[in-house]
Amino acid sequence: MDSSLGLLKFLFPQIPSLANTAVWHTLGQLETSSKWDLRTTLTVHVLRQMMKGGGNKPTSIGKVQAQTLKDPGVKGKIWVAKATVAAPKPGDESLREAVFRAIDEMKEGEVQYTKPDLVNTEVEWTGFRPDAGKDEPLPDISEQEKYKRLMREPSRTSKTTVLYFHGGAYYLCAPSTHRQLTSRLAKETHGRVCSVRYRLAPQDAFPAQLLDGLMMYLSLLYPPPGSMHEAVPAKDIVFAGDSAGGNLDFALLQLLLQLRRISDKPTVRFHGEDVDIPLPAGACANSSWFDICRAMPSLTANAKYDYLPPPNHDDSMTRFPHDDIWPAKPPRGDLFCDLSLLDHPLTSPLSAESWKGAPPLWLCTGQECLTDEDCVVASRAASQDVKVQFEQYEAMPHCFAMLMPFLPTGDRCLRSWGDFCRRCVEEPESVETNGTYVHAKSGAEKSIDVAGVSTISLDEAKKLMREAKERRLKGYEKEGKGMPKPAL
Repeated sequence: MDSSLGLLKFLFPQIPSLANTAVWHTLGQLETSSKWDLRTTLTVHVLRQMMKGGGNKPTSIGKVQAQTLKDPGVKGKIWVAKATVAAPKPGDESLREAVFRAIDEMKEGEVQYTKPDLVNTEVEWTGFRPDAGKDEPLPDISEQEKYKRLMREPSRTSKTTVLYFHGGAYYLCAPSTHRQLTSRLAKETHGRVCSVRYRLAPQDAFPAQLLDGLMMYLSLLYPPPGSMHEAVPAKDIVFAGDSAGGNLDFALLQLLLQLRRISDKPTVRFHGEDVDIPLPAGACANSSWFDICRAMPSLTANAKYDYLPPPNHDDSMTRFPHDDIWPAKPPRGDLFCDLSLLDHPLTSPLSAESWKGAPPLWLCTGQECLTDEDCVVASRAASQDVKVQFEQYEAMPHCFAMLMPFLPTGDRCLRSWGDFCRRCVEEPESVETNGTYVHAKSGAEKSIDVAGVSTISLDEAKKLMREAKERRLKGYEKEGKGMPKPAL
């Protein structure tokens, strides 16, 4: 009820601009009129206003974050079983040290970061519940029993387990905001989804999120005492994420690849035992944010098709009102990480030199602000003999399939995503490199060369990233904040 009232309060002042937008769209006077239907036009208009905060007065990070963390409850054709996964006991430092070592080995220049502890992490096990009514709530049973019901669900015919990382620019959202998507993935894969509540910025900076991701992957492979799930083999696990979640799942994959560059059979000590760290069956990225620097040309070139705000290279500390969680202590110039890490391959996978040895990858993008970075990663991986399924959707905004599943192209995207995950597990020999460009209104498809999908080389991309990073550093120093060295 509260969320409905809040939406009405937000939409009411937008009625004049919505009406004006509808008229201009109908007359064919908008740049997007030839590509979008009216519903898409109005949806993107509302999303743009929401990204602006719905008014002229900026809203604090804490307030915006809190709004996205409200749990709307579970109803309809979905199973959700919540669990807390135990972290290794203090003193078992092997996992942490493996992450910190990889950060230091992959850096180009000096970097600064704090070294967070491992923490207990919440997850939502999600499955499709076909026999439930549209508004039917979950039965009043324990989380353990919900999980058992999910696992016994007749629609769950595949061994596929999707390890999912939600989007939200690293400071917003939770598994609860992405239930519609994760239940759809469970349906399309005929499997289940383990959606991770990783730590959010600015309260927790990089590499806290990467630690959470690695701990959860190992927890699937080697369940800690008291876990409700049984061990899941790596060949049945597919990483997936959208936007910042896609960044996290590809950063996690890049971390695993780095560990394998050092040792053919990397191991860490986990809950008192030495365990292997295998690669998953595949990894997926939907409209992924691979460049924390925000340096690619598509950020401005594709703005007419997107609702994301234009890049702002000013100091993050001046872009948001002060509240209890921002500026962070010790201060830093970016919500997610220290400015020295903006172009590190484990914060911005766009800058990763090599994807050799990676499992099959699925990437999709619209004609959005993040298109360039998605294309660079897809083309580089494909040119290094990684199997890549890449899809680009004409004139579509960021994460369009999640926000506008009513579009035929949105439905197609979600079906393709789920099918890829399932095939990585059930039919790995069927996964091959292929690229598809999907037209907006007609839905017509054409094949594209994945290795050649980007006109920007990695060297050019890294140069643009360095320049953007330098602008941020200069802006930070101009504000008199300095670059305080955090406690390591």
